[in-house]
Amino acid sequence: MSRVEQPSRRAVLAAAVAAAAMAGALPAAAEAAPAAGTGGGAPDPDRASARRPVDYRAWTTFNDWRRGTAEGARPVAGARPGVVIGTPAGTTEYTDPHTGTTAAWEYATWTSPVHRLAVPATEAIASWNAHTPAGTWIQVDLKGTYSDGTDTPWYVMGRWAAGDGDRDIRRTSVDDQGDGRSSVWTDTFSVDDASTGLRLASYRLRLTLHRRPGTRTTPTVWRLGAMGSDVPDRFTVPASAPGLARELRVPRYSQEIHKGQYPEYDNGGEAWCSPTSSQMIVEYWGGRLTEAQLAWVDPSYADPQVCHAARYTYDNQYEGCGNWPFNAAYAATFAGLQGVVTRLGSLTDLETLVAAGIPAITSQSFLEEELTGSGYGTSGHLMTVIGFTADGDVIANDPASDDNDAVRRVYKRREWENIWLRTKRYNASGKVVSGTGGVCYLYFPARPSAHQRRALAAVGVR
Repeated sequence: MSRVEQPSRRAVLAAAVAAAAMAGALPAAAEAAPAAGTGGGAPDPDRASARRPVDYRAWTTFNDWRRGTAEGARPVAGARPGVVIGTPAGTTEYTDPHTGTTAAWEYATWTSPVHRLAVPATEAIASWNAHTPAGTWIQVDLKGTYSDGTDTPWYVMGRWAAGDGDRDIRRTSVDDQGDGRSSVWTDTFSVDDASTGLRLASYRLRLTLHRRPGTRTTPTVWRLGAMGSDVPDRFTVPASAPGLARELRVPRYSQEIHKGQYPEYDNGGEAWCSPTSSQMIVEYWGGRLTEAQLAWVDPSYADPQVCHAARYTYDNQYEGCGNWPFNAAYAATFAGLQGVVTRLGSLTDLETLVAAGIPAITSQSFLEEELTGSGYGTSGHLMTVIGFTADGDVIANDPASDDNDAVRRVYKRREWENIWLRTKRYNASGKVVSGTGGVCYLYFPARPSAHQRRALAAVGVR
């Protein structure tokens, strides 16, 4: 996201919805450094896990994969259980809308059991972790049941491949999906008019795994899940009490030094807040790119890994790098990592994660005067929360900084909490627009420590 107030995906999607209604142990790099002072100590996980208007459910274990309905797919056990193509269910043709190429693909499907939401939802976002060798790709679909007992269509939540070579499809969201009661906007299922009381009561997820005919290569999916939420409309949120003073050693990268680089990916670096934030946390957990992987980047560019992250999170339909599940899926292409998209309920949740050594990527929108020291306003921007001061203020790696040295910022706790968690705000023109309501990406080890597991469970992620 650029450093000026301009329409973001979330603002555009909110306007569209309104119109429709009216019509293991930590690696060395991930060790925590205490901030100055001791603060209030580690937060209470029970306080973080208080009932929230969010329900995240994922399928990750061998038993999870066995409980689904498979057609040509089969579960695989091991250190990281998953689902793969066994004997394909058939062959289908797919015309890639971004290349015009029509090709035949063998496919298999896996469909989850019905998940009844603990919190009937106005929105849902799917996310996944997968390995897609060249010549393979996956599609994730969601079908729900409304609170009145009727069903949604099968909605495409994403068509994804880790690569973008000649043997791969172009990863993409799918526009123009709706049934007059709900719609999919890039990566988010949304009830068109929440004021009617209509909610998503339950859903199933369907995976379709594809490969070139006649090959034995297969995608492997290790995690498939969705977050449903019903966050109430609000301009302000209750203040939380500080509970932690700690700072994690997370690499610092600026998106601004990439201005003008590779404009084919979301007009260049000024809009790369999401992949820049993702790359910071990937490297915090020890993820590294090889010289061969970075060979395509102009050698005169600093931090070529940020260019790489932008390219490999790019959504060809949205024409941007800010597709939330695509970023989580990118992070999970690095060995030993997994990623999810969810919503959190307070800074207490973030303190719980930081106390366990887990940084988080948050999405927020604000006017310049609403976030002291930011120096800009934005209608959609991602930052990485890396810790808290002794006074409870937020320490964030803000990629919208002039250079890497300037990335570390300290923002006032109360201001930060409000701009991140609210769902309504006034823009520079005084118009009421949407906020992101606590959206968060979490990247963490495939085999988290006991402390990390407790922290993740406390914020609703298992």
